[in-house]
Amino acid sequence: MAKHIRNTKPQAKAKDSTPIDRAATKVLVICGGMSHERDVSLASGHRVGGYLETAGFDVRFHDMDDDLLPYLGSPKTRPDIVWPLLHGANGEDGSIRDILEMEGLPYIGSRAKASRTAWSKPIAKNVVRKLGGLSTPYSVTLPESMFRELGAKKVVDLLVSSLKLPLFVKPTMGGSAMGCTRVDKASQLPQAMVDCFAYGDVALVERAVIGTEISVSVLEIDGEPLALPPLEVSTPDGDYDYEARTTPGPTDFYVPARLPEETLKAAQDAALAAHHTLGLRDISRTDFIVDADGTPQFLESNVAPGMTATSQLPQAAVAAGHHLPDLYSQLVESVIRQHRAE
Repeated sequence: MAKHIRNTKPQAKAKDSTPIDRAATKVLVICGGMSHERDVSLASGHRVGGYLETAGFDVRFHDMDDDLLPYLGSPKTRPDIVWPLLHGANGEDGSIRDILEMEGLPYIGSRAKASRTAWSKPIAKNVVRKLGGLSTPYSVTLPESMFRELGAKKVVDLLVSSLKLPLFVKPTMGGSAMGCTRVDKASQLPQAMVDCFAYGDVALVERAVIGTEISVSVLEIDGEPLALPPLEVSTPDGDYDYEARTTPGPTDFYVPARLPEETLKAAQDAALAAHHTLGLRDISRTDFIVDADGTPQFLESNVAPGMTATSQLPQAAVAAGHHLPDLYSQLVESVIRQHRAE
């Protein structure tokens, strides 16, 4: 089972402001959808919704289907606020957020434009490097057509000779480590590309950084960004794949990460910088590899991080001393108050 080191002091609570009648507040959790991450989305949505019900909110659930727009528009079912917990395309590429904005509904999470920027890993890497001053592993972006037109073996050989091993291959868009492969031998690269293209037609091929894998989650409550303690991921084989992310098992999580204090602070600062530079809001999770020099190397930022029992954000929050029903309620109430102010 997952292991936690719970020696991080609880963060300060959100400021008192306009009282919210929770029982009269209809919260709609949108989860499911038709992406490869449907099961994770359903698990995230119902877990968050359960905590909000515990906190006293009137919580409803809805899938991403052709009944959603009539549901949002009907005076009988129209929610007061929406928490989109869709993973993968539509949930994280800004699409559902455009729909909610056209409907005039307040929702938790980044706006559509920022979501699209973060959803594309190559674009996000370039933005945080150029505008945020963060370090990120060197990478190239290649469509599947390039391998067909130039010859797969020639492109593979060029990748190995230019970028050097080890490499990490991943779809430019996607989550939950689907289609991601670490390549330690040149003979592994062709299959890694095939696996990647099963989840998208463009691949990000990145120099693999040897170091400690961590994530830092950020929540904004009443305008105050809160960086949770860095969470370290430790797997027996060093491969934090889809199964390890979604199933309790041999993966260990350490909160805070087993790193020097100055490195932990640097990681939190880097996550806040990524959150700000990418224009994210309310909630995000940024993944890093801390290299041998103690530098957090930016990998990606997630606008709809997993919220399941094995997900990193909830584990970091609990280890930091937060009560999840209270923390999620503060986030909901903060967004409602901001929307009223607008």
